[in-house]
Amino acid sequence: MPEETISIDYVMEKASGPHFSGLRIDGPASSPSASAAADVNAPKQPFVIGVSGGTASGKTTVCDMIIQQLHDHRVVLVNQDSFYRGLTPEESKHVNEYNFDHPDAFDTEQLLDCIKTLKSGQSYQVPIYNFKKHCRCSDSFRQVNASDVIILEGILVFHDQRVRNLMNMKIFVDADADVRLARRIRRDTVERGRDVDSVLKQYADVIIPRGGENHVAINLIVQHIHTKLGLHDLCKIYPNVHVIQSTFQIRGMHTLIRDREISKHDFVFYSDRLIRLVVEHGLGHLPFTEKQVVTPTGSFYTGVDFCKKLCGVSIVRSGESMENALRACCKGIKIGKFLIHRDGDNGKQLIYEKLPKDISERHVLLLDPVLATGNSANQAIELLIQKGVPESRIIFLNLISAPEGIHCVCKRFPSMKIVTSEIDVGLNEEFRVIPGMGEFGDRYFGTDD
Repeated sequence: MPEETISIDYVMEKASGPHFSGLRIDGPASSPSASAAADVNAPKQPFVIGVSGGTASGKTTVCDMIIQQLHDHRVVLVNQDSFYRGLTPEESKHVNEYNFDHPDAFDTEQLLDCIKTLKSGQSYQVPIYNFKKHCRCSDSFRQVNASDVIILEGILVFHDQRVRNLMNMKIFVDADADVRLARRIRRDTVERGRDVDSVLKQYADVIIPRGGENHVAINLIVQHIHTKLGLHDLCKIYPNVHVIQSTFQIRGMHTLIRDREISKHDFVFYSDRLIRLVVEHGLGHLPFTEKQVVTPTGSFYTGVDFCKKLCGVSIVRSGESMENALRACCKGIKIGKFLIHRDGDNGKQLIYEKLPKDISERHVLLLDPVLATGNSANQAIELLIQKGVPESRIIFLNLISAPEGIHCVCKRFPSMKIVTSEIDVGLNEEFRVIPGMGEFGDRYFGTDD
């Protein structure tokens, strides 16, 4: 195979070093065309990665590095340590002799149930284990939501065949035995309340080098996961849908504005930050012309000139929250307005409009922070087209979109672009986006009391 054509899949499958136990992709191989023809409503199977290795070899560090490099919120980590069985009173009396690294120390049946539940697209309450009292916290759990990638980490996650069969990729992490012993003593004495003698009795040598220091291996894993995750399914169906790249900053801001306990001041502040990012991304889809300038050093710089014929149109009233960000990005930009009556699932009655007279000559940024059913958006886009604006010159900007709204708008207007920061799960029976963020206009303008 020529070097320049070697794929990540090929490298991963041929990896024979101690850092990978292999790669297995569930299901029969299929061509890209067959994948594209798959039922878009079929549940998407998560990509499950098993990460094992010797005690204190750096498994958690490797997992954290993979998650950080993915910059993707669609990754969840499940630790096998959460599934330790609580010790009986008799075992607690002889805790220094208890082998916490034996398969019987774990509740494998519950671990299996957890992974199966997450793979089916449902959330799971993972138990919280108290390592100092050697029992589970009876009144608290860690809620783990379904995701595109599930990382299962633990010293014995490869022990049970049933658990292994759920994995798409298996990674074994190695580290020098002396390094692992030092880490294990530090962790178990400081974090888990054990003494050095009990740790030494339990410890056993495993294999060798390098664990979390192997950046090449981690980069290969990250690249492989990226190829498996790819784009959101709706972006594959509708190439005119663009979701801005998710980062921890963006996820953090979404977490804040979706929290019903956040103050109005903070809601507005973080909403404005997110809106600014969406606006900037939307502007990047406008046509540009090449322009050459002379720098202060007397050198020539060849760049681009911004689109001149541009305007914004907000769908009142939530869309008005996006106007300041647009004005901050585009000095002196003209902004029009639509007021469309929304009654349940029917948002088709135009109440008010005010648009630039030459709007037919302009590119239009349509503003509405939430795309729910798509009815109001369709009405606004239809009105713009009636005013002479070509469909291809309309870019619809919003913070969150429901799949139902994307289907509704893109099927009717395939040449118009949608730019959003997240695609949510869907709509409930009241046509509200779930998980959503409530009535955006009321929360932004302070009229939700």
